[in-house]
Amino acid sequence: MPFISNFTRLLAITAFLLGSAAVMGNPFVHAFSHAAIAADAPAAATPTPYPVAIGQEVAVPHHLQDGDEYTLALPDLLAHGELLFSARWTAQEGAGRPLAKGTGVMLADPSTPLRFPRNFNRVSGPDANACASCHNLPYGVPGGSGDFVTNVFVLGQRFDFATFSADDATPTHEGLDERGELATAETIGNLRASVGMFGSGYIEMLARQMTAELQQLRDGLTPGAAIPLTAKGVHFGTLSRDYAGRWDTSQVQGLPLRSLDSSGPLNPPSLLIRPFHQSGTVISLREFTNSAFNHHHGIQSTERFGIYRDPDGDGFVDELTRADMTAVVLYQATLAAPGRVIPNNPAVETAILAGEERFDQIGCNRCHVNSLPLTDNGWLFTEPNPYNPALNLQPGDAPTLTVDLADPALPGPRLPLVDGVVQVPAYTDLKLHNITSGPDDPNMEPLDLNRSGEPGGIFEGNPYFLTARLWGAANQPPYFHHGKFTTMREAILAHAGEALTERQAFAALSQDEQNALIEFLKSLQILPPGTTALVVDELGRPKSWPPKAEQ
Repeated sequence: MPFISNFTRLLAITAFLLGSAAVMGNPFVHAFSHAAIAADAPAAATPTPYPVAIGQEVAVPHHLQDGDEYTLALPDLLAHGELLFSARWTAQEGAGRPLAKGTGVMLADPSTPLRFPRNFNRVSGPDANACASCHNLPYGVPGGSGDFVTNVFVLGQRFDFATFSADDATPTHEGLDERGELATAETIGNLRASVGMFGSGYIEMLARQMTAELQQLRDGLTPGAAIPLTAKGVHFGTLSRDYAGRWDTSQVQGLPLRSLDSSGPLNPPSLLIRPFHQSGTVISLREFTNSAFNHHHGIQSTERFGIYRDPDGDGFVDELTRADMTAVVLYQATLAAPGRVIPNNPAVETAILAGEERFDQIGCNRCHVNSLPLTDNGWLFTEPNPYNPALNLQPGDAPTLTVDLADPALPGPRLPLVDGVVQVPAYTDLKLHNITSGPDDPNMEPLDLNRSGEPGGIFEGNPYFLTARLWGAANQPPYFHHGKFTTMREAILAHAGEALTERQAFAALSQDEQNALIEFLKSLQILPPGTTALVVDELGRPKSWPPKAEQ
């Protein structure tokens, strides 16, 4: 049975959540929760009446306690996750970070805390009241993409309060960067579009399986040998070792520097696929979400910042519990998969068929791989991600929680399980590619997020971007990593570097062929809420595609 409305779900679980809230912060209850988890089979909670706090102004009056994620029914857990994603956080529940940067470290100058009128800053943050303020397109569904106005200045959060002032002498306080140079609107951060999270559970599971394949190849590599790296048919270059056993990643392609780090023969490169952020920086939805809540809202999770701790100095502790974080991660992971809209117009149908053929013929699918397979139960999304970095929930910290992404009760449409495989038609290879023409290309970013841990490394700039997932692209504009293109045609014609050949091939097509290819891309859409079929016509009715004669 499809999930019932949020309002109904929230009414159904209110008593339970508020009963938990009545003991928030009680050390005895917290210890009891962990004991219940260790038992691995806690009894379902009984709804308990609770008093209403008169005059309270909070978006989330009641949080889950650690352990509740294992007792709540899945629809209720996801409803709580959606509540957290949609919540417009207030100062009465920990919104804001008076003494902390968006990176999580203390302010460069704590004598000027981020309190009114410095409590919000569009460049350095906090810069939003809710996750859904930026992630809501199309159809207003929390978790979607955002208009250009919702763009974020990635790495702007390393500043306390960005003013571009040259009068302050403290680096990363208001205007001077780490080098002591005055930052500008163009160089203080990388302008990034707010991307949609539809289908993201499938994407994370693809990345996990591809990482496992690459690491299996790595682990079989002996000193003095080399091996091609391939995962799900995607080629990542060649990994080699010298006769002393040292690792050589100079011929590895498509992975960020952090996945190639090696400190010696006994510390091999991780070869981690990082499927989130346009520069391929983030491993999991959980890592992304932990960082985003602090950066954008000043809401700090216990697993990242500690239990009963207040590192941002706002007077609140335990602003998001581990159970809260699991709920909001699973909400994002179970969002519907994008699908296709094929109008019942013979001319449009013909154009879409021809456009898809041209898409493959000119080589677009070299990087925008049409589909990647999830095998070996890869459609079973588990928390925590086994590859989570430190300061995010680790395997062994809590029991594994599993959600079947193929469950038809989840928001539709779902990707079908056929003969033990779920094909994920995301049109990506999950690799990084240099798609710029060089330092003077305006599509190159001024800062390199993947080198933010190196002294001065971020100022080398970034030309490498994760192959954009094209599923759902048509109704999730604007386009490119910076969101400065209003049409997909502009985005195609901006490709350079590794994608120059494909861009030139597109430019060489006839006008009709170009239009057909665009029409194909226009068919890749997020479908209206409640849709269950992956392919529909312009009225939302299920449609068989491609036509039988073309199958």
